[in-house]
Amino acid sequence: MRRSDFRPLVLHLVYRFDTGGLENGVVNLINHLPAEAYRHTVVALTEVAPAFARRIRRDDVDFVSLHKPPGHGAKLYPRLLKLFRERRPDIVHTRNLAALECQVPAWLAGVPVRIHGEHGRDVEDLDGTSRRHQWMRRAYRPFVQRYVALSRDLAGYLERRVGVPPQRIAQIYNGVDVHRFSPAVPGRAAIAGCPFTDPALWLAGTVGRMQTVKAQTVLAQAFVLALQQAPALRQRLRLVLVGEGPLRAEAQAILAAAGVADLAWLPGERADVPDVMRGLDAFVLPSMAEGISNTILEAMASGLPVLATAVGGNAELVQGGVTGHLVAAGDAPALARGLLQMATDRDASAAMGRAGRERVLRSFSLPAMVASYQGLYDELLAPAGRPTPHRRT
Repeated sequence: MRRSDFRPLVLHLVYRFDTGGLENGVVNLINHLPAEAYRHTVVALTEVAPAFARRIRRDDVDFVSLHKPPGHGAKLYPRLLKLFRERRPDIVHTRNLAALECQVPAWLAGVPVRIHGEHGRDVEDLDGTSRRHQWMRRAYRPFVQRYVALSRDLAGYLERRVGVPPQRIAQIYNGVDVHRFSPAVPGRAAIAGCPFTDPALWLAGTVGRMQTVKAQTVLAQAFVLALQQAPALRQRLRLVLVGEGPLRAEAQAILAAAGVADLAWLPGERADVPDVMRGLDAFVLPSMAEGISNTILEAMASGLPVLATAVGGNAELVQGGVTGHLVAAGDAPALARGLLQMATDRDASAAMGRAGRERVLRSFSLPAMVASYQGLYDELLAPAGRPTPHRRT
């Protein structure tokens, strides 16, 4: 038997493995955990998107799509039991409410370590006040050995609203690859296909799935308001909205109705996000809810000042007046004021971008995130009687 056969198996279980911040975090973790330490299987309750799965650079990772129909996942329990018993994972790591119910078959199958990650607010419960969602989390609480909260805000929610003892919560921030996401030198880089190439222009942009919780339509409204309040900025302020989803057409309609469609670029989903970031002058995140935003961290690592809504863990990343600005969610006039402030004082904005890059290097590096997860996995495997890389050496 090869030595690699003894590596503990981590089974990552998500609702869908496709473009998104949560899923990108799984990719980063698998790519950067030492290959000699752990094996990995990714299970999607619905689908594994092949193009997204190719972001994982290791060739020893298995992918499983369960094609779950809408509704409760109890009908999948027999398949999950069979999967867990065949694969014999040492760790099952579920993420977010949609996958939490899978802790039950993991417990029934005798999986020794069961971890659940909370990555952000539920779409149907943006402020965390839903009694139904709290009750659901309490119902599955006995089956989870340890929780991972990506922000202090989410850790507080688990403790105060769900009743999870603090000693069962590990708070681990996302990390960002500071080599892949790095500033353009010198100045702003050209984005392939983008019509706004004049160095005199100032490009504010966002990247993400264009769905209700991300609120790109509010940013489109803010852009229109900013140009109405400062007409001279029509000569140089431009908007970039990268992503695909139902809000793309709505945002385009808002811009067209205001007569500024030619001042914005909506290219749909892009795979070259680091290059997109290097082609912006500022990053804007208008979300209605967030956990710890990967795109904020990527923007900061890219040397961009950040204008974001004060929701979830955003305030734990963006230091107001230092690395960017925070405004209330859903407040288009406040977002417009932030755009105007950043676009009219380019030196101050650039200084915020540099400060953001330094903050990421200090506190949100990818090695720090990976070390935290590896430490957690090792810690929980030890009392379960499973060998860990540290114990075998």
